[in-house]
Amino acid sequence: MLVTAVGYLIAQALWWEGPALVIAFGIFLGQLIVGWTNDLHDYSDDLHHNRIEKPLVSGLISASQLRTAIFIVTPLAVIVNLFGPLGLKGGAVYLLGIGFGLAYNFYFKYTPLSPLPYVIAFAALPASIVLAVEETPPLWMMAAGSLLGVAAHIANVLKDFEEDGASGIRSFPRIIGEGASRTLIAAILLATTALLNSVYANPVLLIVGIIGALLTIKAPRKILFKAIMVVALANLVLLISALDSEIGSQEFSAINPYLWSSTHPSKG
Repeated sequence: MLVTAVGYLIAQALWWEGPALVIAFGIFLGQLIVGWTNDLHDYSDDLHHNRIEKPLVSGLISASQLRTAIFIVTPLAVIVNLFGPLGLKGGAVYLLGIGFGLAYNFYFKYTPLSPLPYVIAFAALPASIVLAVEETPPLWMMAAGSLLGVAAHIANVLKDFEEDGASGIRSFPRIIGEGASRTLIAAILLATTALLNSVYANPVLLIVGIIGALLTIKAPRKILFKAIMVVALANLVLLISALDSEIGSQEFSAINPYLWSSTHPSKG
């Protein structure tokens, strides 16, 4: 839901609300594919570790029902993303990110290269929306997306650190250990906050980002991911503000009539 919200807010900065909602829907469908295939692939391991919060393990749904849902959603996601407001170029880039998400589920999750799909997928998300309006995605935006994606990946692994070890999963965070992983998360969040603040300065959000990043070093696992989400939300506000600022300075509205500008009636 957070990734979908991020996509919607970025799209709203470039388009008006109608296309932004369609873009968000396409992003949501892509996230369902990644999440559902992950649960289906990990079913036996989740069952072994009694992860009853998972619908398959709790018996809320069956594996066959989940497969049917995946088969229905996958072509719908392709159609909405390629033939919706993202267009062929933007849609293809977003679906590339989904492809790497699937590659993580089935391969990279078990290797030292586990952060790689997050680097690509979380850069592809904002890039796809900018490409849809025939502009070149700013490097700072893609870098911020990649950094936040890697931080989220490491935090997600820490949540099941012992269980992954018992299952023989040798992902990058498992290899470097919990202490180093926590330090790396803090460094990544600090770097992301500093990067976005350099593009669009906001002292309050900078402080929130720094405090949240430092808390991840000692935060209990139960709230670690929540702490990262707080920093991610602060960085999201910085990213949207920076994107709005860049749009205004480069007058993107002259290229696409749906882009934000001071003369667009839906944006005032």
